[in-house]
Amino acid sequence: MKLNVLRSIVLAMTLLLPLKLMAAAEIYTGFFSNKALAGYDTVAYFEVNKPVKGKDKFSYQYKGAEWLFSTEKNREKFIAMPDKYAPQYGGYCAWLVAQNDLAKGDPLQWNIKGGKLYLNYDADIQARWLVDPAGFIDKADGFWPEVLN
Repeated sequence: MKLNVLRSIVLAMTLLLPLKLMAAAEIYTGFFSNKALAGYDTVAYFEVNKPVKGKDKFSYQYKGAEWLFSTEKNREKFIAMPDKYAPQYGGYCAWLVAQNDLAKGDPLQWNIKGGKLYLNYDADIQARWLVDPAGFIDKADGFWPEVLN
């Protein structure tokens, strides 16, 4: 009984630690999932210019995460060129990476700049990002991937 209580306390403390205190995964999936982009099809942003939920039957494992796609064609495009389609900074909020910090990226708060997909934490952060995306990209590139540590 005491061992189970201790395990629960350790698990709770781990979940409460700020992301910066733990080595973060290269691809953001959240604590309780292994799905990149919360299950959205990363190729769809480029092909249909909007977020589209992926399907379990069109999945692919890449960099320790499960990626879902809405079609087999999109899955094959990703497999052929993952660096073209994967979100920058592993799907973490691009604006916060430019601040040398980490937070989740929201698949519904996105934009494509220079042929690359960027996510932001929420609509307010995205509004900040859109003031100077090129400047923030330069800053974020300087912090990535060291910010994961």
